[in-house]
Amino acid sequence: MPADSPSKVTAAHLGKDAYLYVRQSTIKQVLTNTESALRQYDLKSRAIALGWSAEQVIVIDIDQGQSGASAADREGFQRLVADVGMGRAGIVLGLECSRLARNNADWHRLLEICALSGTLICDEDGLYDPTDFNDRMLLGMKGQLSEAELHFLRSRLRGGILSKARRGELITPLPVGLAYDGRGKVVLDPDRAVQHAIAHLFATFDATGSAHAVLKAFHNAGLLFPRRHRKGPRKGELDWAPLTHSAVLRVLHSPRYAGVFSFGRTRQTLGPNHKTRTRPVTARHEQIAFIPDAHPGYITLAAFDANQARLAECAAAHGADRKAGPPREGPALLQGIIVCGQCGRRMTVRYHLNHDGAELPTYVCQHDKIENGGPDCQTIPGVGIDTAIGALLIDTLTPLAVEAALTVAAELEHRAHQADQLRVAAVERARYHAELARRRYLAVDPANRLVADTLEADWNNALRAHRDAQDTYDQAANTTTGALSDTQKARIRQLVTDFPAIFNDPRTPHRERKRMARLLLTDVTVTKTADTITCHIRLRGGQDHTLTLPTLKPAWLLRKTPPQVIAAVDDLLDHHTHTEIADILNTRGLTSGENRPFHRLIVARIARNYRLRSREQRLREAGLLTLTEMATTLGVSTGTVKTWRDAGLVNGQRYNDHGQMLYHPPGPNPPTRHQRHPALTKRRPAQTPQPIATNQRGAV
Repeated sequence: MPADSPSKVTAAHLGKDAYLYVRQSTIKQVLTNTESALRQYDLKSRAIALGWSAEQVIVIDIDQGQSGASAADREGFQRLVADVGMGRAGIVLGLECSRLARNNADWHRLLEICALSGTLICDEDGLYDPTDFNDRMLLGMKGQLSEAELHFLRSRLRGGILSKARRGELITPLPVGLAYDGRGKVVLDPDRAVQHAIAHLFATFDATGSAHAVLKAFHNAGLLFPRRHRKGPRKGELDWAPLTHSAVLRVLHSPRYAGVFSFGRTRQTLGPNHKTRTRPVTARHEQIAFIPDAHPGYITLAAFDANQARLAECAAAHGADRKAGPPREGPALLQGIIVCGQCGRRMTVRYHLNHDGAELPTYVCQHDKIENGGPDCQTIPGVGIDTAIGALLIDTLTPLAVEAALTVAAELEHRAHQADQLRVAAVERARYHAELARRRYLAVDPANRLVADTLEADWNNALRAHRDAQDTYDQAANTTTGALSDTQKARIRQLVTDFPAIFNDPRTPHRERKRMARLLLTDVTVTKTADTITCHIRLRGGQDHTLTLPTLKPAWLLRKTPPQVIAAVDDLLDHHTHTEIADILNTRGLTSGENRPFHRLIVARIARNYRLRSREQRLREAGLLTLTEMATTLGVSTGTVKTWRDAGLVNGQRYNDHGQMLYHPPGPNPPTRHQRHPALTKRRPAQTPQPIATNQRGAV
């Protein structure tokens, strides 16, 4: 029976709709391969010839420009499968099975659904019933051939690309700073300003060791960075814009700047739902091509490898181990390289301010606290450790002091000169564009006002850009100079002979001090006990040092009153008040636990905190009486006792700074109320008789 026999079409099939699926793989095929589209749409007449009416034919052509390798992004194919599964389709028409799917999984899924729903399949070669074993086997073989054809197409196209790539002759998009010459060879960009910008970026990274530091250096200096448009109406044009962090990383990670032709640095794998995943290929032997010295570059391959190692260290600061990391601005000397001696993990840094406002570091191991909610593994003050290790580094680095200082001076001058060259190039480039716009404006016919107005606006914009570039250059020239001043040179010559002064100079940035420390230190493992802190120091050259430091006393213990002061206060309370004791202690040159001079409140607090017997208690224990008790004993009022005290008839001692007193018990002959004592007798002055005042009438 012929494959296209109408006997396969039944009334049940004709009672359902006919689905015509139209697809071409690329937009270019849609625009240029119009004959293929006409052949696919012409299958509608085939459905009508088999018995379906024109109204029953549903055309699905929304997948134009989509590849048949996967059904994930093909909305039209997904609708077709859904309608077939719901029993709405009597027949599915396609020019060939590759139009429906080039993936065996998608193709056989469609065949299975068609067999379950009794849907026919029709292509240019014939009519097939998936419920029939022979037809289903034939359709399965066609699907395998379609998938194999896609593989052969890709292999032929990919083979030529790989062959050229292995020879290093494949034309690929170049990063900014590199270009193709007339012979197709890679050369440095002929624009000297672009070359200076790229070279300055690499020099800044060598000096700072951090991509973010490079970004800050460019922004602080007001420097622009070139970029080339990859698409759009300005494709291929060069533009200058502020540097971004992603641009810095692209430049540093690209081996083309080291003169290396590389291909296959990434691999694509097919994941679930036919999603493509891209993973980097770090091993060079696994890449398709890695050809050193293939073309001129800005740095050497060794410098490129060193940059990758430094970037990897910076990235490791964000990993689980938090290894290394770039030097930061804080004063913690061992930031990123200190290791906990108990759990072996990297310790983090916390800062707090002292009473003078200075930042003090504290090294904390808090991994278990973050992960499991436990306590901190170790908390170690950083001031004493940093000071001890800094002294060790000074002793180690002293023989290299002259060379290090001269290198720093030369690097400062070189970086300043490079920044000045970039600013000069920006001014020259703006001047050229302004002159070019002027020539274009002068060359236009004045009568053509539409063109003349546009060119005049371009000229004005170019003049403004030239003025802005010149202002930027003048401002930078006034604030920073390429050459060191005489004072700076004298300071450098002074520091050359004394490297410890460089390390301990407060004007040395913390970041640079840490970079100097990392030249020698690999890491420092710290273990804290009750009385000591042990530091195991590993140097780059393989040597080890162990330092044992006393544990710093806590703040409350540092402010504790010295024992000799407590003993002195205890002795003086027998005979003196708080104010008198403070004066005596200050005369002796003693100070409080906070190194302050004494006053009565400090003495009172010491007596209260250390539970010393007060002066009142001591006098009471010696038998002295209170004012009320003394008055009761003498049988007089408290006022009389005070009068007798002022007259010296009774004796007492002050027990506080408010003048309150305790009295000695009276002797065998105490004063009495009716006794007239000479001390209480006061001579009264003689009184002169006064005349009696009268009024005008003579009345008294």
